[in-house]
Amino acid sequence: MLHRTQIQLTRAQIAALKAVAARRRVSMAAVVRDAVDDAVGRQPDTGQERRRQRALEVVGRFRSGRRDVSQRHDAHLAEAFGR
Repeated sequence: MLHRTQIQLTRAQIAALKAVAARRRVSMAAVVRDAVDDAVGRQPDTGQERRRQRALEVVGRFRSGRRDVSQRHDAHLAEAFGR
């Protein structure tokens, strides 16, 4: 259950918060909740769940133009990192 609260932020903090929320495509409240979780220390399983959720949020959002990424991902990474 979520509880409503009120906080005061500077204009710079609001601008940064809006930018992060837009980049993640989530609400500003979700970004604040994540920041609070990070500040007070999450339980390990909650952190792992958030990482999984963030990974799933980016699925399908990027296009490489290559059709063989799933088969040749190691070669593509090596190429990208100059190895």
